[in-house]
Amino acid sequence: MLAALLAGLGLGFLIGAQVGPIWLLCARTVLRGRLASGLAIGLGAAVVDLLYACLGVAGAAQLLRIVALRVALGVAGAGVLLALGARTLASAFRVRAGAEVEGDVGTPASALRTSLLATASNPMTIASWAGVFAAASTASLATSAATTSALLVGIGVGSFAWFVVLSLLMAGLRPRLGEGGLRAADALAGAGLLGFGGLLGWRVVREA
Repeated sequence: MLAALLAGLGLGFLIGAQVGPIWLLCARTVLRGRLASGLAIGLGAAVVDLLYACLGVAGAAQLLRIVALRVALGVAGAGVLLALGARTLASAFRVRAGAEVEGDVGTPASALRTSLLATASNPMTIASWAGVFAAASTASLATSAATTSALLVGIGVGSFAWFVVLSLLMAGLRPRLGEGGLRAADALAGAGLLGFGGLLGWRVVREA
């Protein structure tokens, strides 16, 4: 059981550490002086990772074989990421610092909602976690209800732990950045979110 928990912690941490749309959103939010909102974004990502891992274990990945469902979810997800990217990129050209859209990340509660929506925008994560658990079962790490539960808990905690680390790193970096640096961070995050949204949309069209 301890081995399953430690494996889950490692998987959650490493997968969370991969640069992606939520990674960018969290870093940019903390750089704008909102540590609590950044942590809320990380919590939202960890909750969805845990939920999708549970769905992967339950076999929900089979639902993604339904083309219409996969396309609908993919289009919705691409739209969410593109909207976030456009708003973030627009703020890079504003004169005043901290001019991001308040409804997105202005408070921890709104940041949590945004993170839940944005993280859930990639339903193929369910299929990825299903593959992870297949490998874990082969390695005898998830062979019972107890070890599977331990692995799931570890994934959720590990994912959130990465975003805590990221948020604290960005909070430490923020005082060293001037207004130009903050605008550059907005521009990079916005472009990245647009890129991820465009990639998801392209994959949906290609696979439809």
